[in-house]
Amino acid sequence: MMDGLPLFFLHPVSLYQGAAFPFALLFNYLCTMDSFSIHTRYLFLLAGGGVLALAALGPFAVLVFIPALCAVVLIYAFSPQEVHRWTFCFQMSWQTLCHLGLHYTEYYLQEPPSTRFCLTLSSLMLLTQRVTSLSLDICEGKVAAASGGMRSRSSLSEHLCKALPYFSYLLFFPALLGGPLCSFQRFQARVQVSSNLCPRHSFRALTWRGLQILGLECLKVVMRAVVSAGAGLTNCWHLQCVYVMWSTAGLFKLTYYSHWILDDSLLHAAGFGSEFGQSPGEEGYIPDADIWTLETTHRISLFARKWNQSTAWWLRRLIFQHGRAWPLLQTFAFSAWWHGLHPGQVFGFLCWAVMVEADYLIHTFFAKLFIRSWPMRLLYRTLTWAHTQLIIAYIMLAVELRSLSSLWLLCNSYNSVFPLVYCILLFLLAKRKHKFH
Repeated sequence: MMDGLPLFFLHPVSLYQGAAFPFALLFNYLCTMDSFSIHTRYLFLLAGGGVLALAALGPFAVLVFIPALCAVVLIYAFSPQEVHRWTFCFQMSWQTLCHLGLHYTEYYLQEPPSTRFCLTLSSLMLLTQRVTSLSLDICEGKVAAASGGMRSRSSLSEHLCKALPYFSYLLFFPALLGGPLCSFQRFQARVQVSSNLCPRHSFRALTWRGLQILGLECLKVVMRAVVSAGAGLTNCWHLQCVYVMWSTAGLFKLTYYSHWILDDSLLHAAGFGSEFGQSPGEEGYIPDADIWTLETTHRISLFARKWNQSTAWWLRRLIFQHGRAWPLLQTFAFSAWWHGLHPGQVFGFLCWAVMVEADYLIHTFFAKLFIRSWPMRLLYRTLTWAHTQLIIAYIMLAVELRSLSSLWLLCNSYNSVFPLVYCILLFLLAKRKHKFH
């Protein structure tokens, strides 16, 4: 859903992602050479991930290396039916312990967290996506199981060679600090196939992404000036708080859009982007940013599916499709856990779940039955678009500001009217739907 990393730490991430660009282009170029073997490609991506982790995370890099190593050990130790349960439990337990360290620093010691530790938590969250995606693929038979390999009589070097694709996938440098989730199948297919590098096409695609980032950064400068010049939540009054919420959330969204496009560009430069294509039976490439849909939709449920798309798809596959009771609530509750369980995150994601449920009822039951003429549909769509954007801004501030004091200021402002309207409609329409059936 949201990105998990406090927005003021996205700037150093962008610097490290930018520094990795020449190596991504080099990897893509070397893949055109027959002498650049598959084994060497895996090593290149793994070594690049190790160097980037040490440069960006410093001594905290060990907090990423340990679960990656343990995940591969668990993949080899358990059967395909058991591997997902064990890897999921271990990875989420490890990530939760690290998040508790952040809670201890911020709420008990009242100290600002280390930038590198926050980057480590972000990298851990992305690692959790890759670990659980891989274990699900093994459990569902999409990827050949490696269980029992440790009990074979192969030498240590043979074991390491067989495990190299897993290590490389979990730590490959284009996705270490950001980027859409890349499935193991797609990763393996890209590494094993020689690159058909088209310099003109790649240059055009990267140039277009660069222009998008430049435009978003210019808009960020304008929005930052607007936010800085205005009042904050602590000293705003009445309807002024609505403007403060909208402008602050707009700055947050621009920051995310720019960051996501940069991450996508790095994957494209390395050859893992949408231009690589898709093998039969393989999940397609899912970019995180669909700016047009996010800014024009009047459906909160559609916004939830399109915001950070690859993460939304991962949550749907991991939690929603396996939830027997209240799968929507389970999905958003798990998202709050995955993000770190800060007070604002718990409130924000649970509020988002309620808003999505209300959205389903409003648009499928009320709108289709009672709004027939096109002028009314146009008015309805305009009003619901504005309401959707304001509710999303409310949720975004709750999640990003995180602390209990900031959450209290938000809840006591006029901004709470917008989600409250949907809560009332949910209650009324749920009763009406029950009577209708």
